[in-house]
Amino acid sequence: MAFNYYPKNWHANGMGWYNPAAMQTGWKIPPPSAPRALDAYSTGSSSSGVSSACPYPTSGPSGMPTPHSAYGFVMPPPLPQMPGIAPPAPLYPPLNFEGSGGPGSLSSIGSMISEPNIPPVVPPTISGYGLEEIPCAAIKVPEDQFFFSLGERGSGLRSRGDVQDFHTLRQQCLASGTLFEDPEFPASDSSLMFSRRPDRYVEWLRPMEITSDPQFFVEGYSRFDVQQGELGDCWLLAAAANLTQDPKLFFRVVPEDQNFSDDYAGIFHFRFWQYGRWIDVVIDDRLPTYRGELLYMHSTEKNEFWSALLEKAYAKLHGSYEALKGGTTCEAMEDFTGGVTEMYDLKEAPPNLYSILLKGMERNSMMGCSLEPDPHVLEAETSEGLIRGHAYSITKVQMVDIVTPNTSGKIPLLRLRNPWGNDAEWNGPWSDQSPEWRYIPDHVKEQIGLNFDVDGEFWMSFKDFLTHFDRVELCNLSPDSLSEDQVSRGKKKWEMSVFEGEWTPGVTAGGCRNYLETFWHNPQYVITLEDPDEDDDEGKCTVIIALMQKNRRSRRNMGMDCLTIGFAVYHLSDRDLMNKPQRLNFFKYNASVARSPAFINLREVSCRFKLPPGHYLIVPSTFDPNEEGEFLIRVFSEGRSHMEENDEQVGMGSVDDRVTPSLPQPTYPDPQKSAMEKLFMEVAGADMEVDWMELKQILDHSMKDVMDYGGFSKDVCRSMVAMLDVDQSGKLGFEEFKTLLNDIAKWKAVFKLYDQDGSGKLGAFELRQALNSAGYQLNNRILNALAHRYGSRDGKIAFDDFIMCAVKIKTMIDIFKERDVDGTNMATFSMEEWVEKTVYS
Repeated sequence: MAFNYYPKNWHANGMGWYNPAAMQTGWKIPPPSAPRALDAYSTGSSSSGVSSACPYPTSGPSGMPTPHSAYGFVMPPPLPQMPGIAPPAPLYPPLNFEGSGGPGSLSSIGSMISEPNIPPVVPPTISGYGLEEIPCAAIKVPEDQFFFSLGERGSGLRSRGDVQDFHTLRQQCLASGTLFEDPEFPASDSSLMFSRRPDRYVEWLRPMEITSDPQFFVEGYSRFDVQQGELGDCWLLAAAANLTQDPKLFFRVVPEDQNFSDDYAGIFHFRFWQYGRWIDVVIDDRLPTYRGELLYMHSTEKNEFWSALLEKAYAKLHGSYEALKGGTTCEAMEDFTGGVTEMYDLKEAPPNLYSILLKGMERNSMMGCSLEPDPHVLEAETSEGLIRGHAYSITKVQMVDIVTPNTSGKIPLLRLRNPWGNDAEWNGPWSDQSPEWRYIPDHVKEQIGLNFDVDGEFWMSFKDFLTHFDRVELCNLSPDSLSEDQVSRGKKKWEMSVFEGEWTPGVTAGGCRNYLETFWHNPQYVITLEDPDEDDDEGKCTVIIALMQKNRRSRRNMGMDCLTIGFAVYHLSDRDLMNKPQRLNFFKYNASVARSPAFINLREVSCRFKLPPGHYLIVPSTFDPNEEGEFLIRVFSEGRSHMEENDEQVGMGSVDDRVTPSLPQPTYPDPQKSAMEKLFMEVAGADMEVDWMELKQILDHSMKDVMDYGGFSKDVCRSMVAMLDVDQSGKLGFEEFKTLLNDIAKWKAVFKLYDQDGSGKLGAFELRQALNSAGYQLNNRILNALAHRYGSRDGKIAFDDFIMCAVKIKTMIDIFKERDVDGTNMATFSMEEWVEKTVYS
């Protein structure tokens, strides 16, 4: 069963939102004042008052949102049309087909010949200045038992033991003469279902108990080895069928070092991509059966078991077999390849979709498609032989030569496969044995591998594909997925950049552009697009941006659902590149040139853009501020590109000019110094040194105007002593004490500068600026660490915690600079030295 519970108009058209006017400069953008919306941006409106990006009626009183019962979310009233933007061109320009007639007639053939008319995507143009940034919008999709991707619902419910090493475990089993039994995924009902008990007795059998001659592969592997069982995971099968078409991809997921003869020990392993890394999943070969037959995925050959074992490993990855019931082909393809996926709603497909599919085939992209389900009939069959609510794999996209008595040319065709692998095939034009094939030359038929076997595979025209299917999914492969042989035979590679990051409340979780004051605190990345696409007449670059949140659904049992995520893209001038990161004023006076059309609570948001060469700033964010999460951001481009994090270089800076005047200015004679000496001698005693307890006594007295009751903690006092205690005596002399008080006076002035409400606490979003004002430049990783270490639950930084931050930073920078004598930004420590320095600090 293909998962089709997406709301119809999120970003499933695959194309991001453009604002070409933002490439201009010098125009002021007021901060947004519109309320939070729930649907995609509007770039035009219809006469009925319904946004072109939101075709649902808003029939509530006074334009209020109306519930959309089919999907369980509320649609907003249409957003206002952007000033100066012409209404968008039709998303479905007619293809350049002429003629009419029934299937198989010459006129119907002639209507499909020639390259389809695929005009370039022309974004709306804006004249004049003063354009407001359209408020960001969000879509919430239901996260109940019917909505989960890749079976991530149900994962994380079983505790993980130590990492299972396939080769070590197999050797142990061989040495003991036993067959492996996996304790992490036992042969029990808990591995089958997480919501209920099975409706029958399921017997777990090893392949040797099912057949007398079990084989991992029978005469190799092919897409016809992937047959669906009783589990509704056709989306997974469609991806697996695509995987078989590329040996390099296939054997990365299905290692060759296993079989049922040499070193057989009842243990197998498979590899899947998870959040930027490949992981190895170990399983035993006990498979669920009923009356001696495999219940789930299987091969056409009764004694071939690689596909059944692959399915079991994927079920283990996500917690249970039931967790695979319902999903999307694109995410399975992503986990098989590490690629970036795109999804297109065919009822709102971009006019250059066939070109996108052709380019995908050139780059070895994996592709799948599906039909919307019939709400009343499970996997209902249409009159044309297609199965609703079912996922198909696309195995070829090709312009095919055609010759008729009256004309000749090329026709855009696709080859699809039903994972059932039976006679449930398309029966319209270009189906098996259809009369249209008489007009294709024999050598072309041989070239495209045409056959009319009863195998679930069939051809159809692109025009019929648009009419009868509802969604197409592409997985664009990473550059390392292509072999040298494939490249030499004409396959092309994407350029790829990958970064990991996190949103930390109060520090780097700034929310979307609607929250202007905190938006700039989000992580920022600069992508430089160097070369336009080879075939682009306008000299633009194709770029795919994909933002994936990590480890959310695996923690649903802890109350962690998917965050609502998206991103914005800004054009940068050479002068802008000097600022790391871009701060509040940049976003006040610059509009985004591109954005994800909506923020949505899915594992990944991805969009395709066409942008001129240049520098662009990508800002990934959650919709609301202060939401915690980790993410992976990936950028694919056709031409050369370079990407880096737009963050500060860690080091020392200058003290804020606003702080210096508030510090005590020395006079001669200096009464402050005299008072300080007197206080020091009174507390220090005969040894003329102060330890941390004596320091606390002095500081609590002198800093009571900014301290809560209880004064400084012993940890911060000990750290302050360690910061200046060169001989590690645990005490400070007067000169060291005086240096410390000068630092504390500076930090106190900085704290008061940012504690404008006099609460005795800083908002965590102010931490970066406060430390900058104190003369310290820190990047997001260090700021996140400081917030986790010293921030309170409500995201506040108390005065003594702020002092502790400053002490730690100054101490570690001083330790580093002491060793970096040549100023190379590199220092060397032995293990003993590093432990000693860090422990005492």
